[in-house]
Amino acid sequence: MLVVTWLGGLLRRRAGRMVGQSAGVALAVLLLAALGTFFTSSRATMTEQAVRAVPVDWQVQVSPGTPVDEVATAVARSAEVTASAPVGYADTSGLSSRSAGTVQTTGPGVVLGLPPDYAATFPGEIRPLVGATAGVLLAQQTAANLRASVGSTITIGRPGQPKTTVTVDGIVDLPAADSLFQSIGVAPGSAPTAPPDNVVLLPGARWHRMFVNAASGTSSTQIHVQLAHDLPADPGAAFAQVIGRAKNLEATLTGGGLVGNNLAAQLDGARTDAIYAEMLFLFLGLPGVIIAALLAGVIASSGRERRRREQALLRVRGAAPTRIVRLAWAEAILVAIVGTLVGLIAAAAVGDIAFGTSSFGATTGQALAWGVASAVFGLALSGIIIVVPAWRDVRMLSVHDAQGTASAGLDRRPVWARAYLDVICLSLGGLIYWQAVRSGYQVVLAPEGVPTISVSYFTLLAPLLFWIGTALLMWRISAGLLRWGRGWLKVATRPLAHRLAGVVAASMSRQRRGLSRGLVLMGLTASFAISVAIFNTTYASQSRVDAQLSNGADVTIATTAATGLPAGLADAVAKLPGVAAVQPMQHRFAYVGNDLQDLYGIDPATIGQATSMSNAFFANGDAAQTLQTLGSTPNGVLVSEETVHDFQLQPGDTVNLRLQFASDHAYHQVPFTYVGVAREFSTAPHDSFLVTNSDYVAKATGSSSPQVLLIRTDVSPATVTGEVQNLLGPASGAKVNDIVTEQRITLSGLTAIDLAGLTKLELVFALLLAAGASGLVLAVGLGERRRTFAIASALGAKRRQLGGFVWSEAAFVAVGGLGLGALGGWWIAQVIVKILTGVFDPPPEHLSVPWSYLAALLVAMSVAIAVAGARMLRAIRRPAIAILRDL
Repeated sequence: MLVVTWLGGLLRRRAGRMVGQSAGVALAVLLLAALGTFFTSSRATMTEQAVRAVPVDWQVQVSPGTPVDEVATAVARSAEVTASAPVGYADTSGLSSRSAGTVQTTGPGVVLGLPPDYAATFPGEIRPLVGATAGVLLAQQTAANLRASVGSTITIGRPGQPKTTVTVDGIVDLPAADSLFQSIGVAPGSAPTAPPDNVVLLPGARWHRMFVNAASGTSSTQIHVQLAHDLPADPGAAFAQVIGRAKNLEATLTGGGLVGNNLAAQLDGARTDAIYAEMLFLFLGLPGVIIAALLAGVIASSGRERRRREQALLRVRGAAPTRIVRLAWAEAILVAIVGTLVGLIAAAAVGDIAFGTSSFGATTGQALAWGVASAVFGLALSGIIIVVPAWRDVRMLSVHDAQGTASAGLDRRPVWARAYLDVICLSLGGLIYWQAVRSGYQVVLAPEGVPTISVSYFTLLAPLLFWIGTALLMWRISAGLLRWGRGWLKVATRPLAHRLAGVVAASMSRQRRGLSRGLVLMGLTASFAISVAIFNTTYASQSRVDAQLSNGADVTIATTAATGLPAGLADAVAKLPGVAAVQPMQHRFAYVGNDLQDLYGIDPATIGQATSMSNAFFANGDAAQTLQTLGSTPNGVLVSEETVHDFQLQPGDTVNLRLQFASDHAYHQVPFTYVGVAREFSTAPHDSFLVTNSDYVAKATGSSSPQVLLIRTDVSPATVTGEVQNLLGPASGAKVNDIVTEQRITLSGLTAIDLAGLTKLELVFALLLAAGASGLVLAVGLGERRRTFAIASALGAKRRQLGGFVWSEAAFVAVGGLGLGALGGWWIAQVIVKILTGVFDPPPEHLSVPWSYLAALLVAMSVAIAVAGARMLRAIRRPAIAILRDL
């Protein structure tokens, strides 16, 4: 009964305190639950998108000598297989066709034999372009090479057998050609990395008749498989399950087949992205939750003196300490219930808006786990900010002490300050940070094909120590200025306090604990808002660099044909409206030892006209110098760091590459000089590649034809893309891509799957938290001194004189908090960007600052401070007797 009476009195007489505490708890629970939604939904979305991007989950290579029917039956019987189809692969020595009185020939290629329902079973593998969707089909590039169309007759060379002819029924595109023609069961780098230029698709029965007597080693069969996608929501768990399924099938086949695991390869990248999503959760989310919890603690502590007097009154009337603690628990539970309910409801709404789901998890279990965790967090937070101080007061303070208002020990420095914990934290954080980034460190290491992922959680101590050290350093600076800088305070507050500047400075010095607390909390909220904003802006800015790196330029024309793009295409494209610059680029292949790598032939002096050459692309951090060195060395070559390490290269070393010559289509040795390291390059793969002078490649191979055309536009890239496609025609064999489409693809994967939603949540929350914290901190600090202001008013202090106290303290907290918070936020953003460098491709050269957001942040915090100060001045205009009676 006492508990009910006590809670009723709190709701009637202390409603403001109860609402403030509940709001603080709700804010912390809201962010934690919303971050849980991001954390779980991003992982589930990554898995879904990885699965959706794979047209054929497995390609089971039938071992030579093993009956195809046995392997097909064993595959079909596997519980996880939902569909399977045999596909024949046969080598062709070349193709030819007669067009307009001339004969067109090609080099070697591949002839596929497909069952009738293949396109329906695996819809993402074949995209019809012209003509029929069944029968004899030519790949788009092959049709361009042969100048063939629907109705053309082509001749297929068969090793060890006579040539045969077929009539073309349709022309198709093969979007997943890289995986369709992968080499299964061979060591990486020992097989061609590009799909064949020339591909013919035949009905399975016709293919079998045509290649039943093929020469040994020139034909093979694969079983293409579609799996049941009842996979775990977590990409890492899904990857491990798919790997396990594949190994189980290989064990069942007992050497009769090898699995090309396309689905696992896709999930392999997604699981790394999921770990980075976890890093974003830790780096960008948890600091906000902790700051929201600190804000709740500040709100609760605003009534500490009053709560002490209430406890003293209860003890005078005979209440035992345990009963007082139980009353505190009752208040905490009520605050927790209200705050948690409001927070969870708000989090569901925020999740639906930001992430497209109102559930706290991808499964019912995850949703319950995050919901319960958030509720427990809300209860624990309420206990810490309400029960713990009450328990400590009844144990440590006598009734006389509890009824007092003076704070003991004002001159005594905290233990952490005497131990210089702030300096220790910052020094240790700096040491860990330096150790982590000095040699191209990656916080997440996911070896290809290995189920386990290595994450250096030790490195996460760096931002944690920086947060702690920054907060403590803010307190040290604030307390030091207030304690030892009274003369400086007198000068600084004179414009606001006028003749009372000395008195105001002395008052602020006496209130240094409260003012330092307010400055630190305001500084932390500003640091959080600024670090989140800088990181998100840097990521958004870098996404365009990533898209341009992948696409090559604003618009890119590319072909896989060794003969290259049509002659005169560059001049024709340059005349199109909206085209600012055009640069041709060779894309060939070269053997470095036994390793086949992509080779890019460029003109170093002009390549930058059509695409950006970032300093981050090159190991020396100087794009202009590297390209100048390459241009001044005719046979120079830039290689990847992996190649330098594998072959122990030194600048000036001769590197003998094998390039394909136009005269006989065979690979011949060509000497190059190693002049530098390229970490990234336009359209290049992430691992190993070569960059050299196009003139030297043309002279050595006998072909100057480019395979890529890079186009810079001064209008919308999509507009130029349409013009280029019209110029090329539907059967050109060349692909046209623009940066807008590529950026959309970039922002649909990685942690960017939900980073847009996370960005909205973090930036809005940071803005609200910073504005709310600044206003509340000031209001709480001034509210604790209402007694002082009331006594001063009773003694005759004018409103303008009281305003000098209010606005001087507000200016100190605001300017100090924002200034120190800005420095801390910039540095923490720098640390997070460096540690999470794997999120960026390539790493940013500098941070991007969102000036408009920071201006909005400054305005919001300034308005909140002004409102809090004005409300305090209006509150103290009440009669002093009434104020003192309330207190």
